[in-house]
Amino acid sequence: MRSLVFSALCLALLAGCSTLDNMRSQSPEEPDATAGVQLVGNVAIPYGRDEIEVEGVGLVVGLPGTGSDPPPSIYRSMLLDEMHKYNVPRAEELLASKDTALVLVSGKLRMGMQSGDKFDVELTIPARGETKSLRSGWLMEVRLTEKAVLGGEVRSGRLLAKAQGPVLVDGVGSEEGDDPAANVRGRVLGGGVSLSDHAAGLILATSYQQVVYSALVGNAVNQRFHTYRNGVRQNLANPKNNEYVDLRIHPRYKHNVPRYLRVVRALPLRETTTQRVARLEVLQRQLLDPLTSSTAALRLEAVGHEGVPALLKGLESPDPEARFHAAEALAYLDHDQSIAAAPILGSIARNESAFRVFALTALSAMNSFESREQLRELLNVKSAETRYGAFRALWAMDNGDPLVKGEMLGGKFSYHTIGAEGPPMIHVTNSFRPEIVLFGNNQQLLTPLTLEAGKSILITAPAGGPLTVSRFAVGEPDQKRQVSPKLDDVIRAAVELEGTYPDVVQMLQQASQKNLLADGSRLVADAIPQADRVYRRPGSPEATAEAPTVSLGPLPNLFPSLARRSTETEDESHATGTDVEAPPKSFWQRFVNFIRPFN
Repeated sequence: MRSLVFSALCLALLAGCSTLDNMRSQSPEEPDATAGVQLVGNVAIPYGRDEIEVEGVGLVVGLPGTGSDPPPSIYRSMLLDEMHKYNVPRAEELLASKDTALVLVSGKLRMGMQSGDKFDVELTIPARGETKSLRSGWLMEVRLTEKAVLGGEVRSGRLLAKAQGPVLVDGVGSEEGDDPAANVRGRVLGGGVSLSDHAAGLILATSYQQVVYSALVGNAVNQRFHTYRNGVRQNLANPKNNEYVDLRIHPRYKHNVPRYLRVVRALPLRETTTQRVARLEVLQRQLLDPLTSSTAALRLEAVGHEGVPALLKGLESPDPEARFHAAEALAYLDHDQSIAAAPILGSIARNESAFRVFALTALSAMNSFESREQLRELLNVKSAETRYGAFRALWAMDNGDPLVKGEMLGGKFSYHTIGAEGPPMIHVTNSFRPEIVLFGNNQQLLTPLTLEAGKSILITAPAGGPLTVSRFAVGEPDQKRQVSPKLDDVIRAAVELEGTYPDVVQMLQQASQKNLLADGSRLVADAIPQADRVYRRPGSPEATAEAPTVSLGPLPNLFPSLARRSTETEDESHATGTDVEAPPKSFWQRFVNFIRPFN
C-alpha cells in the first residue's frame, strides 16, 4: 500500500513539474522546444529529501554559573543513559551543576553532502528548563540520529552525524541580558560532522518504471556529465533497477546542487541530429524572450557545448534578464568561450540584487582568471552582502588563493584580512563555519575602552594608551598581553589567551555597540545575498499584486539559508526581500506536543 501511495505521489509531482516547465518554456507564438523529444524530467523526478533532520540530547559545559539542573523529563533520562553508556563519572552530579546545561541539538544534512562534511547545529533549552544563558559554553560530543514517535515512544534511527564545539549564543548584535530568550539559543558553527553520504537520485514515474527507461535516463546523464579518476572516465548515474537511478553530483555544481538537478531534468532522453538542430533554433529564440529565457537557458546548458553559440547570442540581448540567464548557463559549461559570461555576471552581481546570489555562485563555478578578477573587484564595493558574497565565492573557487586563504587562528576559527579599498568592515558568521573577515588592513579600536571576550578575558585601555588584554580564571595564574589598538593585534592576543570564536565575536559586538571601531568601520553578521527577492521587469508596474515577477529558483548551497536575516540593511532599489518564514518545529517540539495530552 505504501509503495502505491508513493508512486502516485511521484506521478502527481512529475505531472506538476512537467506542466510548470512547459508553461514557462514557451510563449503563444513559439512552438514547444521539446516537441517530439522526451526529457529526463518527463519521466523521472529527483528522489531524496533536500535535507535530513538529525537530532539528539547533549550537554553544554563550562558555563559561568548560568546553567541548571534539568527537571525530570524524557530528555534527562536519555542524556543520563547516554552518559552511563560511555562511563562518564559522577554523571548525575555533573548534570546537576550550574556550570552545565542540558540542550536539544538539531541539524540538517543537505542533499549531496558526503561523509566527513561539516554543518551547523542548533541548540535550545527544553521547556521548563531554568538555564539562563549558554554563552561561553562548550557542547560535548553528541550523537545525532533521525527520530520518530512510534507507539508513544521515541525511536532513534540510524546514527548519521556527531557534533561538538564552542557555543555561539543566538543573535550576533545583542549582548547578554538584552534578550533572555536569545541567551538560551545557540549554534555550533561547523560543529556537526556527517557520518554518511546523503546521495541524490532519480525515481521514474509509475508508467515509465521499466528497465529500458531506467537505462535511457542513466545514459542521458552519463553522456552529458562524467568525471575522470586517474585517467579513467567515471559515470555519475547508475541505474539500480527499473524504478531508481543513483545520481552523484558533478563537481562543477557542488555549490549549486539545486541547479544541477534542474539541468539533469532538462536532458533529452534520446534525440536525433535533426531534432537537436531544430530544438536549438527554437531555444535560441526563446532565450531572447524574458518570459521564456530562464527555461531556455537551462535547456541550452543541458545540451552542453552545442548550446554555446545560442548562449553567446543571448549575451548580446538588450534585455537584462535574458543576458543574465544566458551568462549564468554559460558559466557552468566548461568551454573556452565561457569566459565571455564573467563581465556580465560581475556587473549583475554589483547592480541587480535579485540576481546577485546566482551571479556570484556562477562566477565561483567558472574558476577562471576572468571570473576571479570580477570577484576581486567586488570586494571593494560599498554593499556588505556583495563584497562578502564575493569573498565567499572566491574562497569556494580556490580556498588556497592567497587573497582569501587566511588562517585557522589558534585552531579555533577561520580568520582573514582583506586589503580591500572600500569602506572598512568586519564580517562574522552565525552559520556555515566560524569565520571572521576584516575588509581593510590596519583597522583600529578607539580608546579609552573596556571590553569583555567571554567570561575570562578583559580588554582595557586608557585614552591614547596601549591596550591590555588580560585573562582571569579561577585556579589559574593571571595572564596579560600589551598590544597596540590595531584590531588584528587585539584579536590575536585574545586567541593566544585561549579565547574562542564566540569570545572574540562578543568582544567585537561590544566594540561596535560602544562605537569603538575607528574610521567608520562596521560590524556585519551573515551579510549574504538572498534568493527570495523579487525582480520586476523594466516597465512593469510598481509592487502590486498584478505586477509580473520572476522567481529565480532555490538558494545555492554556497550560501545556505539562515533562520534570521543579516544585520546588514541595504538600499535594494530593484528588489524587495520578504520576511523569512519561521523554521519548522523540531522533532523535540513535535514530541512535546504529542505527549502533552497524556501528561
